[in-house]
Amino acid sequence: MPINQPSNQIKLTNVSMVRMRKGKKRFELACYQNKVQDWRSGVETDLDEVLQIPNVFLNVSKGQVAPNEDLKASFGTTDMDKIILEILKKGELQVGEKERQAKLQQTHATVIDIVASKCVNPSTKRPYPTTIIEKALSELGVNTVANKNAKAQALDAIKKLIAKQIIPIARARMRVRITADKKEGKKYKESILELLDLIEDESWSPEWDCVAFIEPGKYRELGDLLRNESKGRANVEVLDMAVIQEGEDAL
Repeated sequence: MPINQPSNQIKLTNVSMVRMRKGKKRFELACYQNKVQDWRSGVETDLDEVLQIPNVFLNVSKGQVAPNEDLKASFGTTDMDKIILEILKKGELQVGEKERQAKLQQTHATVIDIVASKCVNPSTKRPYPTTIIEKALSELGVNTVANKNAKAQALDAIKKLIAKQIIPIARARMRVRITADKKEGKKYKESILELLDLIEDESWSPEWDCVAFIEPGKYRELGDLLRNESKGRANVEVLDMAVIQEGEDAL
């Protein structure tokens, strides 16, 4: 004799869930992997690309659909579109183990890349390979987490690497361009030079245009100096995070 499944049960596979507690009930949506974040960021606008099934569940893994009376009691309506949008906006995204591991690996790789791009061996002024950075962080016991901004984790890792010196390491210099009125620039150039590590290029026609390297920690001080001295007639912009190659002389 064939076994009939209850009519309110739907089986789903390869699903990401958005879960929300409302009142005394917990409600879930069955979504396609990676699509919820795209929808929340505005990259995806078609709900058909986000939802596996345009329905609200009490339990997605069991295929248990939420009864209308539960929806009415918790949301004050049975309008499926309104309820789905509320859960999508406010619910907690649940991900599977494989997706979680993939996200962690991606974040870990990003953190390592950021650290490697912003740091150098202070003796050679050259960056370390990512494998050496990764090994040093491992020795320090620095672990990447998936749910925290990669840049913030990288900056924290840099602080620990510099403090402990598992390997000789320092922050890379910033490459900046300073532009100012020629007459004004001559007035405060000496003060600016005290903050710079190396001038790469400089011209005085038709205005003072200076491309130079500076330690990242001094960038804010440079900006404040220019604003105060020039009264808005000078500007500084970051061109890139640079590494001064061996053989280049400092000021």
